[in-house]
Amino acid sequence: MNALRIAFDASQTGRRKAGCGFYAAALLEGLLAAQSGDEFTVLTSFGNFFHDPCQALAFPHLSKKINYGPRILRKSDATSFWENQNKGGNYLNQFNIVHANNFWCPPWKIKGILIYTLHDVSFLDHPEWTTEQNRAGCLEGVKRAAKYANKFVAISEATKQAFLKHFPDVNADKIHVIYPALRSSMRGSNRELKRPNSKFFASETKYFLSVGTIEPRKNQAFLIDIYEQYRDRGGDAIALVFAGKPGWLMNGFQERIAKSCWAKDIHILGYVSDAELGWLYKHCVLNLYPSLYEGFGLPILEGISFGACTLCSNSTSMPEVLGDSGILLSPMQPEGWVHALERLTRDKNLLEQLQIAAVKRSRKFNWVKTTNQINKLYHQDEN
Repeated sequence: MNALRIAFDASQTGRRKAGCGFYAAALLEGLLAAQSGDEFTVLTSFGNFFHDPCQALAFPHLSKKINYGPRILRKSDATSFWENQNKGGNYLNQFNIVHANNFWCPPWKIKGILIYTLHDVSFLDHPEWTTEQNRAGCLEGVKRAAKYANKFVAISEATKQAFLKHFPDVNADKIHVIYPALRSSMRGSNRELKRPNSKFFASETKYFLSVGTIEPRKNQAFLIDIYEQYRDRGGDAIALVFAGKPGWLMNGFQERIAKSCWAKDIHILGYVSDAELGWLYKHCVLNLYPSLYEGFGLPILEGISFGACTLCSNSTSMPEVLGDSGILLSPMQPEGWVHALERLTRDKNLLEQLQIAAVKRSRKFNWVKTTNQINKLYHQDEN
């Protein structure tokens, strides 16, 4: 294969990264490890929809002998650069491939191949779950991509179909479903585990785990209802632990918990490190993920890779990840969830069977496979 000049958007891979940032960071790591001979330029700033000024000062891959794009500290400067065809446009025209990962898309056609990652289109299917600012930014990005992108990487079949529902004029053959996998700090021999620094974990109290940004789409309020019903019906005194940073449109969540008669057994940890997250997955009784909508559902894969018996929603992409290695349930019907909690906390044989199946299922997702598919996509149009 001929060597390509590739510009890779890593703008969301900072210290407080979430799903999209973890995806970009792990994919870049895999691409560099593959040593394809391509020349990579890492864009720590890309567009003006998402801007992390700390990224402009970060050099996470210097040892890989790669290049870096413009170092832009202020969002206003990012806007004046990336939204200007004579500046940002001409800069991008030097590359054979530009891979966009943060929803922003150039508002014009570039000379090279523009590959656009489709994470999800929940902002179109359910605009009520996000802020107007976030919805408008995401929408602008995907509308531009529908017009100017040469290829798409969809992180699930559900994401691909949801995008095509809103943009039926886009050729479906341009959209390639390529699944993510686990970041290196949470897989294989690189797993480092650390008990969270909380008095609660100093004891051996059992707990259910829920991981994800606190936001309406993740359905954490529904999980409180489930937990209360489980405890009210005589369920074991197992705590409920939330791990995830505060999101949006959930101002009453803390108050909702405070009013619960089981409030003393409900714990919110906030953002945790990878080492702490791995420990939480490994030691939880059950990994609960009642999300209403996912582009992929990384906490499902994370949980099963640590052998956590996982219960998740049966909607959008989540069945693609969990398969038959856990229990799929409606994110709108609490009775099924309560019954599953009761059954799994009493049937140890079933719990162990699902824990074994979880690890086996997790091995279907790996970055070597993903990276090979992305590299093939990069070089697909070579003569």
